[in-house]
Order: sequence, then C-alpha cells, then structure tokens
Amino acid sequence: MSLLEGTFGLTEDQLAFQQVALNFAKSEMQPHAQKWDKEEIFPKDVIKKAGELGFGGIYTSEDYGGSGLGKLEACLILEALSTGCMSTASYISIHNMCAGLLDAFGSQDQKQNWLEGVNSFDLFTSYCLTEPNSGSDAAAMQTHAKLNAEDYVLNGSKMFISGGEESDLYIVMAKTGSKEISTFLVEKGSPGLSFGKKEEKLAWRTQPTQLMVFDNVRVPKSNMLGNPGDGMKIALKGLEGGRLTIGSVAIGGAWYSLDKAKHYMKDRKQFGKPLHEFQHLQFKMADALAKLTTCRMSVRNIAQLIDQKVDSRHIFASIAKMIATDECFQIADDCMQMFGGYGMICEYGMERIIREIRILKVIEGTNEIMKHTIAKNLFKE
Repeated sequence: MSLLEGTFGLTEDQLAFQQVALNFAKSEMQPHAQKWDKEEIFPKDVIKKAGELGFGGIYTSEDYGGSGLGKLEACLILEALSTGCMSTASYISIHNMCAGLLDAFGSQDQKQNWLEGVNSFDLFTSYCLTEPNSGSDAAAMQTHAKLNAEDYVLNGSKMFISGGEESDLYIVMAKTGSKEISTFLVEKGSPGLSFGKKEEKLAWRTQPTQLMVFDNVRVPKSNMLGNPGDGMKIALKGLEGGRLTIGSVAIGGAWYSLDKAKHYMKDRKQFGKPLHEFQHLQFKMADALAKLTTCRMSVRNIAQLIDQKVDSRHIFASIAKMIATDECFQIADDCMQMFGGYGMICEYGMERIIREIRILKVIEGTNEIMKHTIAKNLFKE
C-alpha cells in the first residue's frame, strides 16, 4: 500500500472511480497544464471529455444523467483530477456545486430544461454570489431583483465569477426584499447581461474570471431556484459541498508535488549521493507525507459525515477546507524547496502548484471566515 496514492480504506468501486480520474488527469490534463496556465487557455474540449466520464454531475441524481455518487466519491475524483491540473479541476468542482444545487432545489421543468446538459458539460455553469463590495459579508449584497409582471428584473453586479462569459447558465443570488435573498437561473445571452475584462490572476489561469453586470436583466419567474427567500440557504448549501471538494483539490496538488519531489530527489545528487539519502531531507518529506495523509483522512471522513446529513455540516466543511488548504500549501512549499533553484523555473511545474494552492486559501470563503465559522460553534451559548 502506498500512502502517497491514498488508496487506503476505499471500496473496489471507489478505487475504480479514483483510477479513472487519475488516468484522465495523466493523459488529458498533465501534458497540457503548463501551456494552459501560461497562455490562459480554458480547455472546454477536455472538460467536455470529463463530462463523458460522468464528472459533470458527480453527485447529482441519475434521472437526468448524473452519476449519483456521494461527496466522498466526489472528493476522490477531484483529488485525482487535481494531479493533472488544479485550476481546471477547481472549475469542475464549482460546476458540480452548481449542478448539485439545480438537482436539489430545481423544479421538474428546470431540471428538464438544463440538468442533463449540465451533467454532461454540454452546458457550463457559474456560481454568482460575491460582489465588488460584498465578499465575505455576502448578506450585504446590492444586486437586487424586482418583480415586474411575469418577470424579475435584475440589476447589480457580481465579482470573481469563474467561467465568466464562457458559461451558459448562471446561479445568481439577489435581494428580493430588504432582508430577503433569492436565487435565479440566468441564461447566457440574456439582454442586459454583460461582462468585464478577463482578470489577470496569480493562478486559476485556465478558467476565465470576470465581473458580471446586470442592467435590467429580465428573468422569468419560473427561473427562480427554490422559493423566495431561499437564497442564503441555497448559497450555503452550495458552499457546504464546494468547500469540501476544494479541500480535495488542494490534496491533489500536494500529492502531485510530493510525487515530483520524490522522483527529483532520487535523481538529483549533491555531495556524491542522491538527495533522498540525506536523513534531514527524508524527515522533511516524511512530515509532508504525514500531513497529506492526515488531510486525506480528515476530508474523507467529513465527506462521509456530510453524506450522512449530520447536523452542522457547514462547520465540518469549513474545517475540511481550512485544514487541507493550509497544510497542503505548506507541503507544496516544502516540496519546492527540494528542487532548490530549479523549483523557481516554470518548466519544472512546482511554482505553478504553489500558485494554485495559494488561491484555494481565499476562494469559497477565506480561511479566516472558516475560522470565524468554527469559532461561532465553540462560543455559542
């Protein structure tokens, strides 16, 4: 058994899902990840191939072409995909979050209209909560929707939208009252919907990130997801799964880093012997492997708790995201140190992994917000 490969404790089916995703990552993602990152290519053709494997609707019901798996299987798949390209795997994670919301809260008509296309990646999705002036304080959003005859009219803007204008369907949270937030399904090409420039980013360069502007965008009443006032419930439900799987993306990146460091240390010689024969460096990598294993065990156990629908699932998801992204960033940094000066060279791929994991400490809620959520549980009466 290899701790690095993370096959421990898995069923035959789970091992099969993991292996399919790992094979896909090695053949379809790893060879191109550097080019995608450098040239800011959104590999929609490869993502659609992932859809053919069932990775567009990992935990949506099979009625509309979903895979019908649990959060644990989603974690295994996204962890494996992230060994190929963390940025692209992160978009797949976000898309699955959107698919899960449509499956959980959508009407029959909504599911018939969109869910099969979403599950297959014929339709790309975006999650639209953050605004220019409301990031962590999501309830302070200013985007609003007013009922006008049979339509809601949306005005406002959303920020840092993954997928941007490349997506086909947007899950948008907007105020429908002074203290009421609702969720809408907004289609690409809706009159009054526009986008800002594609942001130049530290990482996540294989997916566009853009400002989204609503100027009197008319959305049919039938496009409301769930009921009026369900917006924050739906938003938090999405983040419950999204934070968990982003933790798995970080684990996949750390796995890839440790594997690259292992091979480099066997080949690289200093002072007449390979790096891996120096006990100090062995201990550094042992610490890294122990941290990786601990992160895996935490995230996978929390995934099972979420599948079991235990109380306070959002707190467990916050713990998974915080621990995995913090620890895996340190793992990747320690692994890059093994490369010395070569770790700074882009063609070795280590600096890209550092950038990709660093961004995970911010998205889906900053790690400080994760701590805030956890602390509220500790100090509540």
